[in-house]
This record gives sequence, C-alpha cells and structure tokens, in this order.
Amino acid sequence: MKANSFDTACRIEIEQTAEQFHAHVRLAGDIELQPGDQVQVHGAPIRVDFGQSIAIDRMATVTRAGPLSRLWIKLAAYFDLTELYEVSFTPGRPS
Repeated sequence: MKANSFDTACRIEIEQTAEQFHAHVRLAGDIELQPGDQVQVHGAPIRVDFGQSIAIDRMATVTRAGPLSRLWIKLAAYFDLTELYEVSFTPGRPS
C-alpha cells in the first residue's frame, strides 16, 4: 500500500428499476474526497438484475492525490467546463 493510501469500510448501494438506475459508494466515517483522489472497492463484481436493489458492505482503498496531480485535475476540469459554454447567435427570431 502506498504511503498516501488507507483502507476503510464502505457501503455499495445499487438499484436497477424502472424508477431508478444508480450505484453509490459511501465511505465509512467523515472521509472527504478531493479532486484526483481515487477509491478502489475490493471484492468480486456485483450483478443486480432489473427490478432489484442491493446494499453490500465491503472494504475500499482510498489513495490521495499529490499536490501537483490535484492542481492538474482542477485545471483540466476548468477547461473541460468552459467547453460547455457554447453560444450561438443567429439572425431572426426563434421559432
């Protein structure tokens, strides 16, 4: 395990129904993740059939990003966000 990594318990919640389709990992305690941090959940893959939901407790390894990596992630995210600002001006009125 790396020096900037630690193990923690987590809960995996998966739902695949007509109303909901999601998968969440909730880390135990008040662990705050920052840009660039990585979470690896341990164990076999989980399969949930349509119409079902499941909650499983597992262990996870959290690896903290270094300062340079964190800065790079923040800059890349900023420039990715600016790509969403596409503005189009067309003559006339909208129909």
